[in-house]
Amino acid sequence: MGIHYFTETQVKQLESNPNVKRVSRKSITYHDHFKEFFLNEYQKGKLPKHIFLESGFDIDVLGNKRIETARDRWRKQEKRLEGIRDTRKCNTGRPRTKKLTKDEIIERQKTEIEYLKQERNFLLELERLERIAIKKEKSSHKTNTKS
Repeated sequence: MGIHYFTETQVKQLESNPNVKRVSRKSITYHDHFKEFFLNEYQKGKLPKHIFLESGFDIDVLGNKRIETARDRWRKQEKRLEGIRDTRKCNTGRPRTKKLTKDEIIERQKTEIEYLKQERNFLLELERLERIAIKKEKSSHKTNTKS
């Protein structure tokens, strides 16, 4: 089972697609917004091939196998806590060898703070919805027992 390598022309064609983050001769990295779009359309019942076609991809260049494995991978990723976000860059397991500048440190900390704020807001919203569901359950239980 060999790897399907892209030609230079195909690489250039794929790079021009706004849904592609990076392309090499062996692989494609897609933008997160495309992954979200794909999953939304897939849940609506569209076929993976049609979603890729509508997004400007040449199906003959990508091949069926690459499309199907992307679908499977993204469906698994959406169930993770991190979601479909690409985590390869931040989880290499290697210690940093490069010293960060103060601006880079500040930028990383701002990003982390923003992520933690979003996570906190999500958990607060989840807790709120849980309380509402419990209240509804209790009120429906009370009305059922009065009959």
